[in-house]
Amino acid sequence: MSSNREQFRPDGHDNDHFLLTTVVGSYPKPKWLDRASDLHEDPEASFGDEELAEAEDDAARLITNEHERAGLDVVVDGEMRRNEMVEFFADRIEGYEFNGPVKVWGHNYFDKPSVVDDVSYDESWLVDEYEFTANVADRPVKVPITGPYTLASWSFNEAYNGDDELAYDLADLVNEEIEKLVDAGARYIQIDEPALATTPDDHAIVGECLERIAAGIPDDVRIGLHVCYGDYSRIYPEILEFPVDEFDLELANGDYEQLDVFKDPDFSKDLALGVVDAHVAEVESVEEIEANIRKGLEVVPPERLTVSPDCGVKLLPREVAYEKMANLVAAAHNVEADLDDGTIDVPAAPADD
Repeated sequence: MSSNREQFRPDGHDNDHFLLTTVVGSYPKPKWLDRASDLHEDPEASFGDEELAEAEDDAARLITNEHERAGLDVVVDGEMRRNEMVEFFADRIEGYEFNGPVKVWGHNYFDKPSVVDDVSYDESWLVDEYEFTANVADRPVKVPITGPYTLASWSFNEAYNGDDELAYDLADLVNEEIEKLVDAGARYIQIDEPALATTPDDHAIVGECLERIAAGIPDDVRIGLHVCYGDYSRIYPEILEFPVDEFDLELANGDYEQLDVFKDPDFSKDLALGVVDAHVAEVESVEEIEANIRKGLEVVPPERLTVSPDCGVKLLPREVAYEKMANLVAAAHNVEADLDDGTIDVPAAPADD
């Protein structure tokens, strides 16, 4: 098993047991940042790139500190500089172009990009973002990156014979970016692949992408894979072969109906379990979250359990998102204390190396 998790235990942690707490990535943006973005797009407003960058820096600093105030062990900046998980990266990858938004559901539109030429790497996508966040944070920083399979699947492919070939080339670019992030000091990388559980027959493509992504990355760098909604039974246990340390799964929204999927065969990786629902604007009580955390202990032992929201929480009211994070941390500490006292029976045993 991986041994790179302990580096994120805070100094002076109160409990012998340690349940790593973090967020998936996105977080509600301050309303004034949305206003700043609108002004930047308005040709009649005197609000240029420098003014927008200052607003994004202010928001990133604010949300990073908010995560720390909630008590999270590993923080992000809430993706304050990112407009959308595919658009942001496609705008920075040579070979993509944009031709206008397409309707995805309801009244929501997505500026779906087209791949019109071989993709290539130019300037770093996230190093500046990481360095800024790490500089203002007092805790370790996680870096979420949209995975190559999703970047390929959620784009119009006009240049490659198949989405698999496009995904493999994109995986090589992600590997190059991670190498730069590692050089900058990053030790926790999360690959976001929401398309995986919706198109499960392609898990072999995702596996090959992850092999390319992980190639040459030092063992002390923690690599997680976030997989959103879907029928997990269609990708399990095959995903256990993926070269990642941790799987981040969205189970709270489905009331843990799929939890048993991960019990046979035994879950041999670390589990990042969603214990608050990112889609519901009601704040779960500390006691409710404690019960959800205990569900994770049915799958893995405490030393392999990470506690997080189901998914990004950017669509929630900001005060609700914060209260969910604060309650999540309180619940994790309570469960740690119960583990220390021996009052929780943990049936899961550590997997063999």
